[in-house]
Amino acid sequence: MAAVTIDSLLQNPSLLFRPKAKVLLKPPRSLDCSRNRKLPLSRGSCLCSFNPRRAIHVVRASSSETALIGNYDISSSDDILYKDIFPVKRIEKVEGKFFIRLDRSKDQHDWQLTVGCSLPGKWILHWGVSYLGDSGSEWDQPPKGMRPPGSIPIKDYAIETPLKKLSEGDIFHEVKIDFNPISGIAAIHFVLKDEETGAWYQHRGMDFKVPLVDYLEDDGNSVGAKRGFGVLSGAVTGQYRIMSQVAYFQVIYRIPSEPTLGDVGALQQFSNVLLKSEASHADSQNNSIKSKDSKNKNRCLEGFYEEQSIVKEVSVGNLVSVAVRKSPETGKVIVCLETDIPGDVVVHWGVCRDDAKIWEIPAAPYPPETTLFKNKALRTLLQPKATGNRSGALFTLDEEHFGFLFVLKLDDNTWLKFKENDFYVPLLGTSSVPGQYGQSDSTSEEISSKSYTDGIINEIRNLVSGLSSEKSQKTKTKEVQESILQEIEQLAAEAYSIFRSSITTVPEEVVSETETTKPAVKISSGTGTGFEILCQGFNWESHKSGRWYMELKENASEISSLGFTVIWLPPPTESVSPEGYMPKDLYNLNSRYGTIDELKELVKSLHEVGMKVLGDVVLNHRCAHFKNQNGVWNIFGGRLNWDDRAVVADDPHFQGRGNKSSGDNFHAAPNIDHSQEFVRKDLKEWLGWLREEIGYDGWRLDFVRGFWGGYVKDYLEASEPYFAVGEYWDSLSYTYGEMDHNQDSHRQRIVDWINATNGTAGAFDVTTKGILHSALERCEYWRLSDQKGKPPGVVGWWPSRAVTFIENHDTGSTQGHWRFPGGKEMQGYAYILTHPGTPAVFYDHIFSHHRSEIANLISVRNRNGIHCRSLVKIVKAERDVYAAIIDEKVAMKIGPGYYDPPSGSQRWSLALEGRDYKVWETS
Repeated sequence: MAAVTIDSLLQNPSLLFRPKAKVLLKPPRSLDCSRNRKLPLSRGSCLCSFNPRRAIHVVRASSSETALIGNYDISSSDDILYKDIFPVKRIEKVEGKFFIRLDRSKDQHDWQLTVGCSLPGKWILHWGVSYLGDSGSEWDQPPKGMRPPGSIPIKDYAIETPLKKLSEGDIFHEVKIDFNPISGIAAIHFVLKDEETGAWYQHRGMDFKVPLVDYLEDDGNSVGAKRGFGVLSGAVTGQYRIMSQVAYFQVIYRIPSEPTLGDVGALQQFSNVLLKSEASHADSQNNSIKSKDSKNKNRCLEGFYEEQSIVKEVSVGNLVSVAVRKSPETGKVIVCLETDIPGDVVVHWGVCRDDAKIWEIPAAPYPPETTLFKNKALRTLLQPKATGNRSGALFTLDEEHFGFLFVLKLDDNTWLKFKENDFYVPLLGTSSVPGQYGQSDSTSEEISSKSYTDGIINEIRNLVSGLSSEKSQKTKTKEVQESILQEIEQLAAEAYSIFRSSITTVPEEVVSETETTKPAVKISSGTGTGFEILCQGFNWESHKSGRWYMELKENASEISSLGFTVIWLPPPTESVSPEGYMPKDLYNLNSRYGTIDELKELVKSLHEVGMKVLGDVVLNHRCAHFKNQNGVWNIFGGRLNWDDRAVVADDPHFQGRGNKSSGDNFHAAPNIDHSQEFVRKDLKEWLGWLREEIGYDGWRLDFVRGFWGGYVKDYLEASEPYFAVGEYWDSLSYTYGEMDHNQDSHRQRIVDWINATNGTAGAFDVTTKGILHSALERCEYWRLSDQKGKPPGVVGWWPSRAVTFIENHDTGSTQGHWRFPGGKEMQGYAYILTHPGTPAVFYDHIFSHHRSEIANLISVRNRNGIHCRSLVKIVKAERDVYAAIIDEKVAMKIGPGYYDPPSGSQRWSLALEGRDYKVWETS
């Protein structure tokens, strides 16, 4: 079920006017939708004109509100017992055009590449070049004279240039890049970025490549003149070829499958020109082959124009208005509900008798178009109003009911709720105080929401300052930097309302009276509540007993009592390898760890002791069931009976017919091509099935280096996990066998992956583990502070997305690929369990002599409210000691050296100590 968020400014008006987030006073852009126009949307056909959204003000019993509910004969505020207007947000998909044009510049000597987009937004071209003789797929920065005004260098490999409208009446935002054809540049590479949404628009999961020489190998991502269509020589002034082809342009994870009518028209329109050029092309082709070796001397550019479809997800604001009055004739309570959401809107509704808000079905009468839904709720199709683009319904209820509950259903995948909870309208005790519900919530929420929002804003400020390279900093003016920060602050404040944790109750669930209701799931973005402590619930040998699920069930209460809130279970699917990391039939959950029924029983037991459960899902690769005609294992069976189109094309071992991989290949099994729409559809359905059938609350994602993070975003948005973490694993930086102090490039790669998921998942902080290894093993504790005095791992840049750990089933257990320094494990746990990030503890360490010390550290963390965004002040990072103060509540030190927290206004008491570590807390 797609999550659609309620941005309740009415419930928390402080979000509009908090000085900390000044940019909220600047209204973001929104949509004004009218029906029966040409531009298609996901819900109905309408034209979307983008205009500045009007600020939403807190309005009580006003004439405008009366007008909104006017057709229900509520004209006097004296009759109203309760009234509220809820601003809601939903997602629409808007289609536009994207073009690439290559032709001669005005002076006829140089050439010009133009990239444009018809959709409104803050579009950025992220681009670079490759030179003659380059090998591989790395970009370089273009010469300074080639960079359009407003360009900003990104590290040492790319440029970012904003797209702009050249005049007020232009449809397209565009950017023009001038270059000299004899400059030695072989190709221009780019991707398009929408800074408003953070989405990246790629070509088949890769960058766009515009070849400037005719002998470059087509990697499947090239755009421009294709020999098979015929060409017009670039020497013919003022002419360039119009491309007409199936649009392979990919918007995050969507690839249109059919050409548009415009494509067909363009092909017919230019067919005569192409036929005329065919003969000259045949002659020139031989000359082109002969001139290949001479490269830059004789290359001939061909102009082209290519236009493709682009789809963008936009947030649309609507209103849901509710009013309650008492009928003087019958004594009944009348609830009037109305909305300006277009299309068919179905209300799932019921009543409750007390604050527990348990749904009940009231007695008749019911509004028209009302049906019973699974004996759990009533559902009513809202009826169109006679005037305006609104719909609504009247609900007649007995006086005895305490409250009116409802959610709105727009389609099979889209529900509207209130802060991820059911809408609730009080029916008793409202007296004649309009808007009482809206006001009662705002005071209690103001402090917590302000703290949370400020925390996100501070985190992103640190992220920007930490990630910007020195070279980039020098080129950015203060005005540009402040503009970027303001935009991020605006996104952060909006992200608070979108991703804030809350308890969801969905009336669609059918629960018998004798069944135990499942724990409510909190939907968040990658981090849950921020106070999670993760237990890895297996090791490399766990499969050998054949009954691991049952063994873990026996220990569920014990694990929970130690303070763990989330547990990561092993891969559940049938697998060629007994450990589960070579999956075969994804829907067969009878594995070496136990049966599907035993897995369900285990998950239920873990939920009963208050723990969330992560499933270990392997999405990068899958083992085949059958060989193809060439004897290659790339044909799949089971419920997901894919053929070799599901396998990437650039792994020679498995000869896939899909597109090239969007990441690194895992050569032991066929790598899945996530750019295929049918693959993504099947995997999203599978993840949803695991959530529903097994009860998983989230995911540990295996080998995420193998495919683009944008696909992960797609899967997580579809499956709505409470918590998700990816395994992005690669080598740290070493010089002559010794670890470098600066590991920014390593953590940057992890952060880049998290960013590609749009922050929907966290990642294991491999950087921190590696630095802890070197610091403790070599007694070089100075390594635990970076050049800016912050933690040197991912936790120092993006703590809310960093899952810290010291050991797992790969690094430790019987594999021992990268075992933590022996005898120093508790120093490692003293670090990660007192610092921000989400700490993960390995199963083997829990059930060992370390158990009581780990439990004590968890107790200190929970007692002092340390969470994933806690603030760290490093006070000492020397050869033999590291010390830090966290949130001004906890002080810690590791290493054989001396440290005591400072005496002053704070009084510190020693909470616990062990071999070369101590932890204090304020008394």
